Amino acid sequence: MYRVTTYSLLFLITVLLQIFLFDNLSVSIYLNPLIYVAFVVLLPVDALPVLVLLAGLLMGAAMDFLMGTAGINTMATLLLAFVRQPVLTSLYNRDDLREGGIPSPERLGHHVFLNYLIVLVLVHHTVFFTLEALSWSHALRTAVRVVASSAVTVAVVWLLSRMFTAKFVVRL
Repeated sequence: MYRVTTYSLLFLITVLLQIFLFDNLSVSIYLNPLIYVAFVVLLPVDALPVLVLLAGLLMGAAMDFLMGTAGINTMATLLLAFVRQPVLTSLYNRDDLREGGIPSPERLGHHVFLNYLIVLVLVHHTVFFTLEALSWSHALRTAVRVVASSAVTVAVVWLLSRMFTAKFVVRL
């Protein structure tokens, strides 16, 4: 029950941050951070693949509904959820993955977690911005959008992961 409450709160926080903060930032047409990917990235390592796919579907459908996109978020987030486990197993030791837990810089190591985060965000953003452009004639513009948005998304998700996995000491 503890995990359900925690991940429901993470789901709500990432959706609200995306809709009310990051979708309203008008810095540049090339900068569109999609931080809701943090929900799928931070799911427990020992989560069943079916549950990860369902969580990705739920997040993608919620973002499509709230952002007014026609399934782009769902397709990109489902692919993200699908490649999550192979990326984890390629970057991290299988024996350590069996222990479970939340992927975090402390658990996986800063370098491995950063690589994990970069690969997943690049996969998601490449699919998202390619489907959004629907044309290869703007390939350079799409590539710049993928790189710029991915850099900001990785930074924000890194901060969210640090806050989500921090152990707060309760003082009475």
